[in-house]
Amino acid sequence: MTSVRPAPAPAKRASSPPGRGSLTPTQRRLGRDWRLAALFLTPTAVLVGALVLVPIARSIVTSTTERHGQHSVFVGLANYLALAGDDQFRTGVMNSFVFTAYAEVFKVVLGLAAALLLHHRRRGRAVLAGLLLLPWVVPTVVTAFSWRSLLDPIFGSVNILLTESGIGPLLASARLVDSWPAGWLSEASLAMPSVILVNVWKGIPFFTVAFLAGLKAIPADRYEAATVDGASSWRRFVHVTLPGLRHVITVTVTLSSIWTFNNFDLIWLLTQGGPGDATAPYVLVAYSKAILQLQYGAGAAVTLVMLPVIGGLVFLLVRLLRRDPDTERPPSRYGKALPWLVTAAVTGLLAWVSPHIFWKAAVVLGVVLLVAAAVGRVVSGLQSWGRRRASALVSGLGSGVAVAALLVFVLAPLYWIAVTAFKSEGQIVMRDYDLWPTPWTLEQFGDLFTTKPFGRWYLNTVLVSVVSTAVALVCAALAGYALARLRFRGAQSFTVTVLLTYVMPGALLFIPLYQLLIGVRLTDSLWSLVVTYPTFTLPFATWLLTGYFSSIPVELEEAALVDGCTRLQALRRVVLPLAKPGLLAVALFTLTNAWNEFLFAFVFITKDEYKTLPVGMQSMITGDVVPQGQLAAASLLVSIPVVAMYAFGQRFLTEGLTAGAVKG
Repeated sequence: MTSVRPAPAPAKRASSPPGRGSLTPTQRRLGRDWRLAALFLTPTAVLVGALVLVPIARSIVTSTTERHGQHSVFVGLANYLALAGDDQFRTGVMNSFVFTAYAEVFKVVLGLAAALLLHHRRRGRAVLAGLLLLPWVVPTVVTAFSWRSLLDPIFGSVNILLTESGIGPLLASARLVDSWPAGWLSEASLAMPSVILVNVWKGIPFFTVAFLAGLKAIPADRYEAATVDGASSWRRFVHVTLPGLRHVITVTVTLSSIWTFNNFDLIWLLTQGGPGDATAPYVLVAYSKAILQLQYGAGAAVTLVMLPVIGGLVFLLVRLLRRDPDTERPPSRYGKALPWLVTAAVTGLLAWVSPHIFWKAAVVLGVVLLVAAAVGRVVSGLQSWGRRRASALVSGLGSGVAVAALLVFVLAPLYWIAVTAFKSEGQIVMRDYDLWPTPWTLEQFGDLFTTKPFGRWYLNTVLVSVVSTAVALVCAALAGYALARLRFRGAQSFTVTVLLTYVMPGALLFIPLYQLLIGVRLTDSLWSLVVTYPTFTLPFATWLLTGYFSSIPVELEEAALVDGCTRLQALRRVVLPLAKPGLLAVALFTLTNAWNEFLFAFVFITKDEYKTLPVGMQSMITGDVVPQGQLAAASLLVSIPVVAMYAFGQRFLTEGLTAGAVKG
């Protein structure tokens, strides 16, 4: 801040920003607004420090100990050295890598295809986007249950439909499956591809929304110039679309890779890591060692060994988010070659560690790309021959078929849940009227509430979600305002810390948090969830609101200050009313995350009366006995509130996320 003469009259000094001469030595050292910033940031700093940074530090200490009876003995690096010869750990790391790599490839391809289809549609785009968003919105436990039932080798609709259509035996003859009917989740060779399929189904909406926003940001004149130069559709895609989406693709894949690599709930709910260890990720290995075997040191070592991998992805993500793609210089020759080298290395590694999956994935991906390329070549050929009407007809027909196939893939599991919930137990067992309840009945809903403590689970979930959302919203609003508006030393470092804690996975935290809760005797209580849920709700809320507050014109607040308002009055009367879309977006996301959370509730809660909906629904499955009707009814009741909130808050959600993402 530049120096000014200390001679102005008091009235003028009060109405203009204070110069360096008007600041105290402490303000010059810590920043003009350091007192108010400290007040606003303290709740967030305390929660983030106590629930994220301290547990990670404690986990590091725990990893150097070994449990002997009731005591822990210091063993140095013995737990880490033991992992080198641990077959279960090596299998878990390999499974996490395979699961993440294949899932990201298919999510990029299908998400980009869906975004291109929606981007070029003039009618019904909003409706289609809303339908495609449903897999992302519904809780993970609903996703796992629906696909687990559909992929059942005996009662599942997938095997029945593929058998009746003749596709199933064809898959067996082509060696894509070992035998028919296929045991999608029970055969070692098919379990991992099936789990990857479900993760892709749930992740496509995130990629579609991100890519659709990126496509809208590409200037139209680039496409016009390429068309004038005679570029075909394929060349426009390669030389205009992909370069324009390069930043969005990199950020989206990096963020999704962090989430996918540390996934626990989806895999546990589908296969519990089986058959054998065929789908067990490294997080499940850590859970088994720490929670089931009570070897906290060994479990902590498993999660911390993966910290450099996660740290590398987080570092890349922070660099990408802080980079301005509009002012970024074109990549050098080595910069252009680096993505291809990484792709080749990952491809070679996948072919080596999972050959039984690699060639199947290559066949499926090749068929999709060949069909898309064939349609594009036909359209381009018709255009070059001057047959524009035929070209438009083929393009529209191909687009319509692709959209229909995508909608069937997205909506079929959700449709199955809806109709199964209204079937009688006899219809479900005998498979009468499989696609339509005849007659419709509320039998499953009645049994759900009379034979299970479902109402209690529902109330627990509502209480925990609402309280944790309120805590996150209040703390994030204060912290976000301080980071966006106040001048103090360390603002940038605090912002980066918030982002880092946001992407830190629960896999690194559940072991030290479990030990902490045992120490204060908070396990098997709703307080254990209320206390720990800010670990994943507060950092995201703070990061998003910081961006949204920055998007509000500062002149409005300065006018209120000139009129005699204090900072707190300006925040309450001017800033918060204008920030309602951002606040609603944050409330919706934090409430949804708390509503769907599984890992912490699964580890911290064992008593039926304190379970939340995801854990309670998982406990309804006993061995091979799956109450499909009751689970379908429960899934419907769990999903309806979330879908309704997104439907009514979609306009505010879009505005809040757009402003927050641009400025954040």
